[in-house]
Amino acid sequence: MMIERKKLVLAGVIACFTACAGDVLTLFILAGKYPGYNQLFNTISSLGASESPVSSIISLWWVILGVLIISFAFGFRAAFSPGNKYITVAFWLLIIYGLGEGIASGLFKADLVHNSMTLSYGIHDILGGAGVVCILVLPLVVQKVDQFSINPGFRKLSHVVFVLGMLIQILFTFRFFGAGNNFPGKYTGLWQRLFLLMYYTYMIIIAIKMIVSMGRQEK
Repeated sequence: MMIERKKLVLAGVIACFTACAGDVLTLFILAGKYPGYNQLFNTISSLGASESPVSSIISLWWVILGVLIISFAFGFRAAFSPGNKYITVAFWLLIIYGLGEGIASGLFKADLVHNSMTLSYGIHDILGGAGVVCILVLPLVVQKVDQFSINPGFRKLSHVVFVLGMLIQILFTFRFFGAGNNFPGKYTGLWQRLFLLMYYTYMIIIAIKMIVSMGRQEK
């Protein structure tokens, strides 16, 4: 049983590293394949729109990304269970993030017709938004898990990540005002990438903690 659990944890850790590093690299590489696309100004979702020359590739990657995040969630639960209720909450937050911001974003394209949202765009935004909300509050939940709550440094990091995440999301919402011509509203791509980099770093720290936790349990 311990061997199977260890395999599940290791698979989750590998999935986390692959998802985080892979998404950063994929976004950077494919953005360069889209003439006129600006990583500072254009949203990430527009890479997957039907008019994008990399639409099929990025959409497939987002589905894979979602599967990897879900795998990470199962590894996380295996690494720290049995434990308090916050493990279960964090598990489901990761699952919803993988389903919404990953799989749903890949299946439903952010297409506009005559500058109006399509049904696909609406589903993309709603499910993707749900995923973002879940990952946004993840630090508040993880820092209450027994194995993390005993570390004052991690608790402080969790609060910093959450506060900065909220700030970045507020800056991102400025795109809805003034047709995106205001200072924060123009840099939608920048805010999205900063948000991902910060939360991916946080998730990798969790993955490292998973490895350490399993090592201690074997002793």
